Amino acid sequence: MTGRSTTRTASRGGGANPGPAGSRTGQRLSSLAVALGLALFLGGFVWGALVYVPYTVPTPSMAPTIGAGDRVLAQRVDGGDVRRGDVVVFEDDNWADVPVVKRVVAVGGDTVSTGQDGRLKVNGTEIDEPYLSEDEATGLNAFPEVTVPKGRLFLLGDERSGSLDSTSRLTDTANGSVSREAVEARVDAVVWPMDGMLKAPTGFEKVGDLSAPGPLPTVLVMVLGGAVLILGGAAYGPLAQRAGAFRARRADAGARAGDAG
Repeated sequence: MTGRSTTRTASRGGGANPGPAGSRTGQRLSSLAVALGLALFLGGFVWGALVYVPYTVPTPSMAPTIGAGDRVLAQRVDGGDVRRGDVVVFEDDNWADVPVVKRVVAVGGDTVSTGQDGRLKVNGTEIDEPYLSEDEATGLNAFPEVTVPKGRLFLLGDERSGSLDSTSRLTDTANGSVSREAVEARVDAVVWPMDGMLKAPTGFEKVGDLSAPGPLPTVLVMVLGGAVLILGGAAYGPLAQRAGAFRARRADAGARAGDAG
């Protein structure tokens, strides 16, 4: 009788004092997860703020790739790093007093033209442009061959029929081109609406290398991964406390059932 009573009392004592919520190892891992999450989250935001700048595109001249009113993220780049096919943000007083978004189709030293069929040719090579709408690839806004001066860029809108681009300035001394130094950034993604990363302009691979994608996917992984670690680490304590309380109630219920027996 005495032995049974002593054993049950010890069991109830163990259930009534379950100790701190979660194990020490769990608490340490939880703290580590929160610290690592904060580092990733803040690091991703800082990196993104240093590398990217947001713009609102006011006109439909880049449709269907970018619509009027769309918000884009553009990577800060040096104009010397711009390559054919890039969608760039530039500012030139001869064009407008605000940043302008267009696609680079030729660089200094290139010859560029469209025939009556509307197909873009760079250095005599026909370029595939899947980003154009079907109507834009049927010969609208054709222009004769011009040579792009060194250190400059020839730019077109993806909506060729309504875009004020290099073709509307062919009589300028620079053949409608823009200085590389005028480029402020290269568009990586449309973030509102959430269309995502721009597709690589693979048609220009026939005449040269393309620009490498920016670090935006890595930045997003850091921010989202950090947020998950922060929430997961912060949730460990309350969850462990609830689990400990549940185990204690079960132990007490088992002990009372034993006494009743």
